[in-house]
Amino acid sequence: MMRFKSKIFRIFNPVTQIFSFEKLSGLLPFDDFILVYHLVSDEDVKHVKHLFPYRSVKQFEKDLDFLSNHFEFVNWEDYLSQKKTSKPSILLTFDDGYSEFYDVISPIFLRKGIFAINYINPKFIDNKEMMWRNKASLLVSKINESDKLKEKMFRWTKDELKHNFSSILNISFDNRNQLDDIADYLDIDYDQYLKTNPVYITLEQLKKLKNDGFGIASHGWDHPFYNQLSVENQLENTQKALDYMAENQFYNDSFAFPFTDHLVTNHFFDSIFLRNPALKFTFGAAGIKKDSYSRNIQRVPMEIGNYPAQKLLKNEIIYYQFLKLLHKNIINRS
Repeated sequence: MMRFKSKIFRIFNPVTQIFSFEKLSGLLPFDDFILVYHLVSDEDVKHVKHLFPYRSVKQFEKDLDFLSNHFEFVNWEDYLSQKKTSKPSILLTFDDGYSEFYDVISPIFLRKGIFAINYINPKFIDNKEMMWRNKASLLVSKINESDKLKEKMFRWTKDELKHNFSSILNISFDNRNQLDDIADYLDIDYDQYLKTNPVYITLEQLKKLKNDGFGIASHGWDHPFYNQLSVENQLENTQKALDYMAENQFYNDSFAFPFTDHLVTNHFFDSIFLRNPALKFTFGAAGIKKDSYSRNIQRVPMEIGNYPAQKLLKNEIIYYQFLKLLHKNIINRS
């Protein structure tokens, strides 16, 4: 989906250059928006670099400056109470619980007085294990940096490097054990990498972030593709993570889908809200789009094509209007 959107945004680029954000902002369909990032870093983040483009500190601060000029940042309580704001409101969220939120991002937010919610996967807290997609990116990074590993992969697969990389990055959640097989063959130790390069926030750090006023909430237990799970497994994965949030006194009144909520049915939503009276909203990441299930809200992903916030939101506005013309601006669920 993100690759498709990147292509569409490239087509829209000439239009976004013509119109200012002030002109296009009049076409915004909502008065409040939720944005989602993953991490911010000036470093070469090997376990992420092949998954999506991420902001440098300078790029991220530029995003915040632009957003503060056109929107009002709100916290979770403001969002729930639908606080009246003089400008459209923005709630910032981060997914996956990467350590950069604690080390890099939270100091920026504390300095600027900005709130954010961190949607995390409990299975990876304290760096006990690495998420399967991070394993894939790390493998590609390690192979790409070593002629010895390139040769070893070629002897094993007889495929060109580009095909090997594509194959690794396309390994599915169901087949994630293949990533462990490749690591064993190449003598790459995920556990050792986690010890020397902490990928995720620790429980102690999460509690510190909570005390600093940030939100901690559920992103599913172990970051699966929900449309590849049965409804029973979707509910089990979600409930396990929500229970963890309640046990640790984090937010248990929202849940953000890992990857996408594409093809998730009304049955899932009806069931998870019935089981969890405290749950207020669930969140997808389809951009500026309406959802037929009123308590499932779409967030705007901010790491598409490494566009700065102004250009990305201009593209999102144009894309929404384009979908509206085609009567496809609403996600309809069965």
